[in-house]
Amino acid sequence: MPATGQSADVASAQEPAPPGAPETEHQIAGAEGAENAPAIRASRNAAPDLDWREGAIPVSTRFDDPYFSLADGLAETRHVFLAGNRLPERFRDGFAIAELGFGTGLNMLATLIDWRAAGRPGRLSYLSFEAFPLAAPDIARALSAFPEARAVADPFLTAWEAGQRRFELDGMEVEVRIGDARDLLPRWEGRADAWFLDGFSPAKNPELWSEALMAEVGRHTAPDGTFATYTAAGHVRRALTEAGFTVTRQPGHGRKRHMTTGVLGR
Repeated sequence: MPATGQSADVASAQEPAPPGAPETEHQIAGAEGAENAPAIRASRNAAPDLDWREGAIPVSTRFDDPYFSLADGLAETRHVFLAGNRLPERFRDGFAIAELGFGTGLNMLATLIDWRAAGRPGRLSYLSFEAFPLAAPDIARALSAFPEARAVADPFLTAWEAGQRRFELDGMEVEVRIGDARDLLPRWEGRADAWFLDGFSPAKNPELWSEALMAEVGRHTAPDGTFATYTAAGHVRRALTEAGFTVTRQPGHGRKRHMTTGVLGR
């Protein structure tokens, strides 16, 4: 499903937005929104409908949610997904990351930067599931908001523009599977050491946070594997607990009070 939706949810009890600021998941997520959100099952040829804020922030009009945090999405990626999974300290040869919601590839590029900096021998694998893939020019436009990520993005963008969904970046093997994660994840035969759960807001895209899909996340996690997500929604935490994780609510990034992490089998 689309990423990144790192905006946050009502469970984090956000501070009020400044007058005139556009509403995001910070203000409007909640049980009522989840009940009213349309069920969406994507086809492999589905394309996202975008609006742009401040010239470089893509917003899904389908889900009415931004692809990354309006307040430094790269910093939030590092706080939530990398630090939340205790990376890069856990990197090793054969380490496997899986992700729900590829979006602009920002999480992948942040991982690449840390993988390079760590200097570990061997290979890292990065598998992502994405229902509504962005076009390469839209990704490049979005990444322009993050010069550090954009500086390492050219090989990725070249491969993406050529239609490649499997490619290698400095020893990091990347695969993006296009389609609905509810269909694709049960058919995956691998297991991840770390999960980035980064679909749009649970209130806007509830299908990507269902009990059944969280159970599949647990089933496809290696022993002592971890997950991290920006959301602190109660039903998501309960679903991940039922999936076998010991779930912990952590401080969120910026104005986001809470996020969630977990370890399998502890």
